[in-house]
Amino acid sequence: MPPLSTLDRRTVLKALSLAPFAVLPSGLAARAETAGLITTDVCLLQKEVTEGPFYIDPHLLRADITEGKPGLPLQLRLQVVTADCAPVAGARVDVWHCDAAGAYSGVQNMGARGDTRGESFLRGTQMTDAAGVARFQTVFPGWYRGRTTHIHYKVFLDQKTALTSQIFFDEAVIAEIYAEHPAYGRQAARDVMNAADGIAADAGAGAYARVKMTAPDGVAEAALVAGVSPEAGASGLLDWLLNKA
Repeated sequence: MPPLSTLDRRTVLKALSLAPFAVLPSGLAARAETAGLITTDVCLLQKEVTEGPFYIDPHLLRADITEGKPGLPLQLRLQVVTADCAPVAGARVDVWHCDAAGAYSGVQNMGARGDTRGESFLRGTQMTDAAGVARFQTVFPGWYRGRTTHIHYKVFLDQKTALTSQIFFDEAVIAEIYAEHPAYGRQAARDVMNAADGIAADAGAGAYARVKMTAPDGVAEAALVAGVSPEAGASGLLDWLLNKA
């Protein structure tokens, strides 16, 4: 796929920023479908955003990261590709996020949410398949003061960090899930929405997942294409396993 012109990039990004789930022009959608993308987004490099203070590497190679945490079941697919839509097989993908109450695992002081040191819920690692896709079974994330709803992820190529970013969700999806699922019922209201979250603004419209919901209390499927710049190969699984402590 040839690189988009500056005008094309601006047009697409503007359209996505206005409506993250809008239908792209047929030509761009056709290119993405031909490349086997799991969404109809054009192949653009994802923007780097902050890792945040809660990243740890528990060396957990697993697809199911829930550990019994309550919440709406979420099937998360993250596809790693190059800017020209080539899938990156064998890339390591780490994900982590807070639970329905806004707590991260493995953290010494979560305030009223307690001490979660020694716990590893909602954290895990998967390797991308031949199509560049890593799959996780989790629950829809909750929220905490000062941030909108999000999921963190890192992509590693040959044990080197190729991308650190976050996944965001449309406000209508968030509102529906939080209103209908009992796990998200809290006395306090969300204090930061997408529009007011500086990290979401930095990440841009391409960081919004495409979400399919069977029902508010059923199962949600979320998909995101993460474009990376592979300066090295993506065959780091063996080294990572050998380094597990």
